Amino acid sequence: MAARRRTIATTAVIALVTTLGVTACTDSPPGPQDAATALAAGLQSGALDGVAFAAGTTAAQAEQQRTDAFDDVLATFGDDALRVTVVRAQQDEDDDALAEAVLGFTWSPGGEAGSTTAADTSRRWTYTTTARLTRDDEDVWRTSWTPAILAPGLTDTEDLVLTRQTPERANVLGAADEVLVEARDVLRIGIDKTLVPAAEAGEAARGLAAALDMDPDEYAKRVESAGPKAFVEAIVVRREDGSYDVEALRALPGVNAVKDSLPLAPTRTFARPILGTVGPATAEVVEKSEGAIRAGDLTGLSGLQRQFDAQLRGTPGLRIEARGIEGSATEGQARALFTVEPKPGEPLRITLDPLVQQSAENILASVGPASAIVAIRPSSGDVLAAASGPGSEGLSTATLGQYAPGSTFKVVSALALLRSGLTPDSTVTCPDGITVEGRRFDNFPDYPAASLGDVPLRTAFANSCNTAFIGLRDAAPQDALVDAAGSLGLLPAQSLGFSSFVGAVPSDSGGTDHAATMIGQGRVLASPLGMAAVAASVAAGRTVTPRLVEQDSSSDTSADAQGDEATSSADGSASDDADATDEPRAHVELTSDEGAALRSLMRSVVTDGGAGFLRDVPGAEVMAKTGTAQFGETEDLRNHVWMIAIQGDLAVAVFVDEGEYGSTTAGPLLTRFLETPVVAALAESRS
Repeated sequence: MAARRRTIATTAVIALVTTLGVTACTDSPPGPQDAATALAAGLQSGALDGVAFAAGTTAAQAEQQRTDAFDDVLATFGDDALRVTVVRAQQDEDDDALAEAVLGFTWSPGGEAGSTTAADTSRRWTYTTTARLTRDDEDVWRTSWTPAILAPGLTDTEDLVLTRQTPERANVLGAADEVLVEARDVLRIGIDKTLVPAAEAGEAARGLAAALDMDPDEYAKRVESAGPKAFVEAIVVRREDGSYDVEALRALPGVNAVKDSLPLAPTRTFARPILGTVGPATAEVVEKSEGAIRAGDLTGLSGLQRQFDAQLRGTPGLRIEARGIEGSATEGQARALFTVEPKPGEPLRITLDPLVQQSAENILASVGPASAIVAIRPSSGDVLAAASGPGSEGLSTATLGQYAPGSTFKVVSALALLRSGLTPDSTVTCPDGITVEGRRFDNFPDYPAASLGDVPLRTAFANSCNTAFIGLRDAAPQDALVDAAGSLGLLPAQSLGFSSFVGAVPSDSGGTDHAATMIGQGRVLASPLGMAAVAASVAAGRTVTPRLVEQDSSSDTSADAQGDEATSSADGSASDDADATDEPRAHVELTSDEGAALRSLMRSVVTDGGAGFLRDVPGAEVMAKTGTAQFGETEDLRNHVWMIAIQGDLAVAVFVDEGEYGSTTAGPLLTRFLETPVVAALAESRS
C-alpha cells in the first residue's frame, strides 16, 4: 500500500513539473525586435503613431521633432530619400526588461541627382543611432525618446541644417584651349527697395526703366509686387561696358548696382547664338532637372551652355550640420555631420578660333539682312568661325539657317556630271534660255554673251551658266545629285554633336523640280555650315564632316536640350523641308581625283569667271564659286546671295539673306575676310 502511495506521489510531482514547464514557455515575455522594427519604420515614414513611447513623450511630439530636424535635408534629398533599418535589437545581459536598438540611417540623394545609382554613392549619408527600450509591466517595449535617435548626438536645442555649396562653373575653351567663356565681372542694376520709401518704389522703377529704354509699366509692376526689402534686377551689364553710364544710373532714386560675376564670352555678341547664355535657372529648367538644379542656380539657358550644362556646372557640394537653434545657449554653434566637397565642372572644348570668329563678326557687323560667315579647316573639319550677323536677330544663321544655295550647289551638280563621264574640258551647250515642261529657265541678266553656245564645262561652271547645267540634267539623275551632295558633306541624317543643319536634297524630284535642283533651287536646302563643308570637302579631296565640339557627346541634343535653337527656314519660321529626303542613303566617299577636278573648276571661277576680284588676294591661290538663289513671290523676287571659297587649308562660306548677286554682295565680304591678317596668316601657314 505504501509503495502504491509513493508511486502516485511521484507521478503527481512529475505532472506538476511538466505543467509548470509548459506554462513557462508559453508566457515568456516578447523580445524587442518588433518594437525596434516599428520604430525604424516610423522614423522612415514620419508616422510614429505605431510606436509605444515611454512616459513624457507622445507620438505627436516625436513626429514634430523628426519633422523639425529632417525638414532641411528632405527638401534637398527628396521625400523618399531616407531608409531606416534595424541593425540589431539586443536585450541587456543583466536585465531582460532593458534593450538597445541600433538603427541604420541611409540618406540617398534622389532629390539631388534624380536617382540613387552607383554614381551617387559618394553623396549618400549613412550613420547609426541607438534607441533605449524598456519593457513595462504589460510586456510592451517602450522607446525612451531623445533627439539623438534622429542623428548622432542631436540635442533638443539643435536642428539639422543642410548647406548646398555651388561648384565652380567650367569655362568654354576654343582652339588651342583659348578661353572663350569664363567668369567676368558684371553689375546687376535694379531698384533696391531698401533705398526708397515703399510708396515711391513704383515711380523709381519707372525712372530707371525710362533710362534703360525698358517698358516702365512692366518693370514697375515687378518692383511693386516684390517684397519690402527686395532688389529687383533690371539689367546686367559688364563692368567695362561703356555703353551704360553706371554712375548716372546709380544717381537715380532707389537704384543700386550690385557687383557680381557671370560666365561670359569676350564680347556681348561673340558667337552668342552658338555658345548660348547662362543665367538664373527658370522654373521650367528647375522642374525638368528633377532636383539637380535649384531655384537661384546659374544654368545654361540656350546653345552649347544649355546642351552641355551638366558637364559645365559640375556637382554641388553638401554640408550637413547640427546647429544650435535660435534663442538657445548654443545658437549659431555648429558641428559637421556630413560633408561632400563640390566637384567643379569640366571645360567644354570647341574648335572656334577666337580671332577668326571675331574677324568674321566684325565684317558682318554692318550687314542689315540675316548673314553668316563660316570657316572650316579642311584637313581636320574644325569649324574655326561660325558667325551670324546682327540681322539674324539671335538665330544662328551660320549653323541652323535653311536656304536655297543657288549656284554654289553647282559644285554638287558638277561632281554628279563628272561621275557620269564628263571632264572639266568636255563640251557642253549654254543657250540663252531653256524650257522644261513649259517653264523657262534663264541665266542671270549680266551673263557674258561670249560664254554662250558650245563651251567647255569649265567655262559654263566659271560663268555659272544655268541653262548648261539644266540641259545636262539627264546625265545627273536626282539620285546622283543626292549621292554627290553626301560625298561633299551634305548629309542631312548625320549628327554633329550640336544643334545644326547642313543640308537636304530631295530624292523624289523630277521635271522642273529636278531642273531647279541642278542650279541649287527648288526644294534643295543648305546652311552656310553645309556649304562650307562642301568647299572643305573639295579642298581635302575627301568627304569632310564639320567638327565644332571636341569630344564625343553623350549629351542630350533633343529639342529640349537645344532650347530655343530650333531649326528655321529662310524666313525664320520652322520648316519641315529639312526632312525632304527619304531614308538615309549609303555614303559615297569623295575621291582625291574628284576633289582635284572640282578644285580646277573652282579655280576657273577666279581666273576666268565671276570671281575675278579674288585673283589678287595675297597668299595661296583662291578657288571659289558664286551663288544667287531667287525666292519670294513672282512679282517680288529677291535673292539669297552666296560665295564659297578655298585658300590653302581654309574653306569659307559667306551668305547674305537678301542682296544683288553672290559676286557683288557676298564677294566683298569674302574678300575682306580672306585679307584679314589673322585669316591670311592661317591660310598661308596651312597652304
